[in-house]
Amino acid sequence: MDLTKDSRAPTPSSTETQNPCSFYDGTIYVAGKSVGWMLKRAHNGLLRSMDARMQKYDLTAMQWGPLILIDKGHDTVAACAREADIDSSAMTRMLDRLETKGLIQRVRSEEDRRVVNLALTEAGAELAKKIPLELSKVLNHHLRGFSEDEFETLKTLLLRFERNGDVPMDDL
Repeated sequence: MDLTKDSRAPTPSSTETQNPCSFYDGTIYVAGKSVGWMLKRAHNGLLRSMDARMQKYDLTAMQWGPLILIDKGHDTVAACAREADIDSSAMTRMLDRLETKGLIQRVRSEEDRRVVNLALTEAGAELAKKIPLELSKVLNHHLRGFSEDEFETLKTLLLRFERNGDVPMDDL
């Protein structure tokens, strides 16, 4: 789940989407040298670091996301699942754990009794305020040694990589 998407970032140009480069050859593919593998390892490293930071709050790296989403106004299971890009049943299981911990509550909508809204408890709201501070520490740790220009370049390249994935591969 990415809470820092920049809607102002450029989208791939028609040249980038119509004339893809071939950086990999399937006959000599080495998983450990693939960008996908490196991104997965980087993501897993972030999760491990976040897990370590969140232990003091009795949360896993995956449980902070729903707290932030609810704090930002995503007040149903479906809305949280959609924003986090995970299925509703996985989100429901996470929310069940957070409810057991007393961090969220489910509240029936007054307008439509079929709708169950999510709300932070007082403890959940307090914790939601601390999470961005912890996220910042983890991200800054992983970005240590980067210059400002490298940081901006990394964000631009990752956004382009992400957006390239939104283009259908039918003709490749």
